Amino acid sequence: MSVPLLYESHCHTPLCKHAVGTPDEYATMAGLRGFKGIIFTCHCPLPGGFAADVRMAPEEFDAYAEMIAATRARFAGRVDVRLGLESDFYPGVESWLEELHARHPLNHVLGSVHYQMQDYRLRFQRGDAFDYQQLYFEHLALSAESGLYDTLAHPDLIKNDSPREWDFERIRPHIERALDRIAATGVSMELNTSGLLKALPEMNPSRDMLALMKARDIPVVIGADAHRPERVGDRYGEALETLADIGYTEVGYFLERKRHNVAIADALASLKRAPL
Repeated sequence: MSVPLLYESHCHTPLCKHAVGTPDEYATMAGLRGFKGIIFTCHCPLPGGFAADVRMAPEEFDAYAEMIAATRARFAGRVDVRLGLESDFYPGVESWLEELHARHPLNHVLGSVHYQMQDYRLRFQRGDAFDYQQLYFEHLALSAESGLYDTLAHPDLIKNDSPREWDFERIRPHIERALDRIAATGVSMELNTSGLLKALPEMNPSRDMLALMKARDIPVVIGADAHRPERVGDRYGEALETLADIGYTEVGYFLERKRHNVAIADALASLKRAPL
């Protein structure tokens, strides 16, 4: 019988206003899928009402921590439930996030650049699609250099903004410069399986970008980015096989902000399929 080894490292709660299902339902699915645990990483509050329609309000942050603590207690001995956070990055928000992250003990902090938020567009979109892509990777590198994050989430998400304008070879030099800076920080990067559901149906990042990450020895964490319970652990097997094809031998997860590594062969053997 296989031993659970992996954690779902990216999932949400209804506090973000665009996810459904209780934390207990997500934790239940993690157990069915053969996971050792699940780390909730709901969208953080931001100052000044920034993108308030897709995240918890500042005054809900304590309630979020309490909600996950209650699920953790109910699942003790079955599924290891942990508190984490997905924190948006944009230049100028660093001090707010530093104080926010200190309010509760967090296990995994994901850094995200959400180009699609209207407030972000109004502040930063100044040119055509290619200019916006370049800005995205500049902000991605800055997020790693901020020291605020353990892992950078869905790191080529921008390709879904204007799929017809996405040309990997054209943007590649900008990606490579960003990855050089990210590699120097030691921050992990995510392989996000929800990319298969987006405008460009491939994981975030693509195999081409994963190869660039592997060449720089950037460690990887897998996340399903689940906004409903049935997506917990979705396509993890495919993600692990992709990493192995690229040349990775380990995959990681974070507990108490410290990285833990699992051999990909062992991780694959530990998973099991949830009943439909």
